[in-house]
Amino acid sequence: MPPASTPASRGEPFGIAGLQLDHGPGDNLGRIADEVRSVRRRFPWVRMVVLGELCSFGANTAHAQCPDGEAERFLCALARETGTWLVPGSLYERDGDTVYNTAPVIDPEGRIAGRYRKLFPFAPYERGVAPGSEFLVFDVPGVARFGVSICYDMWFPETTRSLASLGAEIIVHPTMTNTIDRDVEIAIVRASAATNQCYVVDINVAGDLGVGQSVICGPGGEVIHRAGPGREIITFEADLAYLRRCRERGWQGLGQPLKSFRDNPVRYPAYDAPRAASVAFDRLGPMKLPGSD
Repeated sequence: MPPASTPASRGEPFGIAGLQLDHGPGDNLGRIADEVRSVRRRFPWVRMVVLGELCSFGANTAHAQCPDGEAERFLCALARETGTWLVPGSLYERDGDTVYNTAPVIDPEGRIAGRYRKLFPFAPYERGVAPGSEFLVFDVPGVARFGVSICYDMWFPETTRSLASLGAEIIVHPTMTNTIDRDVEIAIVRASAATNQCYVVDINVAGDLGVGQSVICGPGGEVIHRAGPGREIITFEADLAYLRRCRERGWQGLGQPLKSFRDNPVRYPAYDAPRAASVAFDRLGPMKLPGSD
């Protein structure tokens, strides 16, 4: 994991595409590759592509592979071919007798920048899948620090807060939801973005695997885009200068929640411990009333 600091940046927008695909269960790698190539041809300014949870094969642990297995090598070659940061949803990962729900992060050279194991499998339904134990943040040099979580993780606010405390400004969140609580999840995405003053890129699957309705939210909790139920290619620019101004002055010049969380010495009964140290939070600057600049 990189040190808890935010990389230097000129604050230029960063192009991201979320691919809400309507594939069914089975091997979808070839069709995913076609979609990623199409996005790169049509939107050359897109530098990162994000897909939904378990979209490569569906929610079947029989497809679990070891890290650096055939599927992951295929996706690494795709990232290298297209010169794109790729977060291809997640794959079931087999480590000995244990299976994890793992999201690889692949850089434009086709190298694994990190693997995130879902902390909260969807118990009691996601059977036979072990929880991970570590957070993942990674840097896109000169742009921003990103964090990764998967689907049910967002129901636990500690996960997103921990990523923010590690310096994440953009949370990438692959999802596979095919149940009636999708509207609740959209509310959680908005709340997570607002309370952590970050972008949240929540990409669901569609078709036989999910109900779609992916959502992109900005650092004030504002909805940048909410998708419909079917296949949809969602492209947008994350404005890092805007995000950092929101953290400095408050969204629309209002609340500065990360600074208030940092500065309050309360001990939380659920944890019986004070807030952990955070270099990223220390760099937010002092709490002060916004001026007229």
